[in-house]
Amino acid sequence: MKNIQKILLSFFISLSLLLSEKLIVKQIANGFQKPVYLTAAKNQSDTLYVVEQRGRIWTIIQGRTMNPLLDIRKRVHQPKMPGDERGLLGMALHPNFQNNGKFYVNYVNRDDTTIISTYALEDGHLTAKGEEVIMRIKQPYSNHNGGQLAFGIDGYLYIGLGDGGYAGDPQLNGQNTQTLLGTILRLDVDGEKPYSIPSDNPFYNNNQGRPEIFCYGLRNPWRFSFDRKTGDLYIGDVGQGNWEEIDFISSSNFAGANFGWNLMEGDHCYPPGEDCKQDNLIPPIFEYPNNANYIKTLIGWNQNDAKGCSVTGGYVYRGFSIPALYGKYFFGDYCTGKIWSFQVSEGKALDYTQWGIKGINKDLYLSSFGEDGNGELYILNHTGEIYKIISVE
Repeated sequence: MKNIQKILLSFFISLSLLLSEKLIVKQIANGFQKPVYLTAAKNQSDTLYVVEQRGRIWTIIQGRTMNPLLDIRKRVHQPKMPGDERGLLGMALHPNFQNNGKFYVNYVNRDDTTIISTYALEDGHLTAKGEEVIMRIKQPYSNHNGGQLAFGIDGYLYIGLGDGGYAGDPQLNGQNTQTLLGTILRLDVDGEKPYSIPSDNPFYNNNQGRPEIFCYGLRNPWRFSFDRKTGDLYIGDVGQGNWEEIDFISSSNFAGANFGWNLMEGDHCYPPGEDCKQDNLIPPIFEYPNNANYIKTLIGWNQNDAKGCSVTGGYVYRGFSIPALYGKYFFGDYCTGKIWSFQVSEGKALDYTQWGIKGINKDLYLSSFGEDGNGELYILNHTGEIYKIISVE
């Protein structure tokens, strides 16, 4: 049974068309081909790295796009059809990147295998060399590849993997801890090569699950992030057909969390109408209806009355330029380009807001948010533009 908090959230969602607040954004770069991620080194805002799905990473220095940092188009699956979820999908800078030049990438190669690998900057140059493959995961279908990489405040590398694809999780990977699919992994990449397992991983030294797994029961965690102040984990998990969800667990309580897929979609039993045992499953902190048409999205039809059909997880704002946003978690939807926020207090989502956006004069296909080294936030349009959130009104 839904608790009263989620009933109230649903009520507030129904009122969200009455927009009273707007994000003011500024375009900082354009001309990219299917940008899907942006990041920066700690305490850096002048140098940004932008990931293109087709297999390139660009450097933007003080607003000027430089030569590619990395070009691996020859080994990356080339997305040709609209909605193709394969390609170069994620990037994470090592916590000591400014000294060791190491960064990590997540891509699907031309053999439909997810590759997690590391590169290093060449001495004195903003180009990379020397791929070292950390792991390979064969993908059974062409979708639900996950793609996110992020270092937690504990210094470990976290890797998001979808359930393997197709509809309804036909291989039942979401609840199978003997596969890496449908999970977020946690690796120590500073110890033994290619990696070692942190001793506090939930399946460390036992046969109940793969030792790399940190949490599971996920359908397609396209974008997740850590609150840089608290270490809390936020996951945007793309829904099946009825509900999109944001999952949340505090930094002190998330090892071994099971988010329920495919026993549940959002806070509802799956398939719809069936009973399910919800013991020990972590419900989403927020959900919204999947009521936009994906095909209409791809051909550019206006769907202003719909919430969305593919959640894009974002970040908790911890920058200093816009005090009014401090502590708010931002997320949105690829299909409608709508952006929302809420703030977590005692494990509950409060202060829900749907934001208007001022400064984008074309359709927004929200492929990702970005965060620079000072905690300022960016919006990536899959059509090629990068925007920075600069103020509110």
